[in-house]
Amino acid sequence: MKSADFVVARDDLQRCKTIETQLPDPAALPEEALLVKVTRFAFTANNVTYAVLGDTLKYWTLFPAPDGFGNVPVWGFGEVIASKHPGIAMGETLFGYFPMATHLVIEAADISKRGLRDGAAHRQGVSPVYNSYARVTSNPEFQGRAGDYRALLQPLFMLSFMVDDYLAENEMFGAKSVLLSSASSKTAFGLAHLLHARGNVKVIGLTSASNVAFVQSLGCYDEVVTYDKVASLPANVPVAYVDMAGNSALRETLHRHFGEQMKYSGRVGLTHHTAAVNEPELPGAKPSWFFAPDHIRKRAKEWGPGGVDQRFGAAWSGFSPRLGTWLKVTEGRGPDAVKKVYLDTLNGHVPPDGGQILSLWE
Repeated sequence: MKSADFVVARDDLQRCKTIETQLPDPAALPEEALLVKVTRFAFTANNVTYAVLGDTLKYWTLFPAPDGFGNVPVWGFGEVIASKHPGIAMGETLFGYFPMATHLVIEAADISKRGLRDGAAHRQGVSPVYNSYARVTSNPEFQGRAGDYRALLQPLFMLSFMVDDYLAENEMFGAKSVLLSSASSKTAFGLAHLLHARGNVKVIGLTSASNVAFVQSLGCYDEVVTYDKVASLPANVPVAYVDMAGNSALRETLHRHFGEQMKYSGRVGLTHHTAAVNEPELPGAKPSWFFAPDHIRKRAKEWGPGGVDQRFGAAWSGFSPRLGTWLKVTEGRGPDAVKKVYLDTLNGHVPPDGGQILSLWE
């Protein structure tokens, strides 16, 4: 039996293909290993970020691919179809980080009632969050459309949640307004929802003209401004900028407009994958990367066992009921459907209210 993988050229993300490899013999699996059928996964602009930063943040090491190619990590679900671990039964459903593939072998470790970790040596150079799998077989919050929302938005909303917490911990860096670029993106409107609920800062969404109506309809932005009108914002108000797009020209425009009133400039996403690498010195706060796993580790120590999950769960319960009106989930099956959604997302052709759930299985 064959296994299929969707891979992309690491030096040219436009080049992609589906390859077949020999499926491991279940009887020959290493001790405590699992053979998992990848049943469905979400694909969003955040996965493009994983590809763009594949070498920098070691995402390409997670799921090996032929030389020159990479397998873009995705969040989704898998069914255990063979198990060499006495604590994991065939038929279990796992939620976590998967390759764009039909199968994955997991070297199960740190088994608990709630989850497990892939202990494969090649996966240990990244944040532990990427190697953890939740056991969700009988959990209604991970079934049906609720499960699709989890795959599409839980990882992104965790990022939103951590950025919101970081800004709040630092008292918004003294800003009176928070600017979010790519305001229509899922990470951005998750963050906008949280900031809006706090009520102590003005939340301003920056977006393209074509997405204004959608961003306004979300109801979590106090003001929506198109990219060509950002210089019309009052320059004497202290602001924090959360950059979801990685657009260096926009970042420079904002820094030069606000000058020393730019109190924080955080880079969270990189969907503008052709953005310049070398950038000039800018007035105001120095742009810096926000890496959520580092903040998660910090809060896990401070909040104690279960503290992050408890607080995140409360935030998710206030966010998820809105998703039925904010998102239109579509499903695609087979290599051709996966390729189309990948290229459409890479090239910015997916509408902001779109949610793509995919499977390489026909």
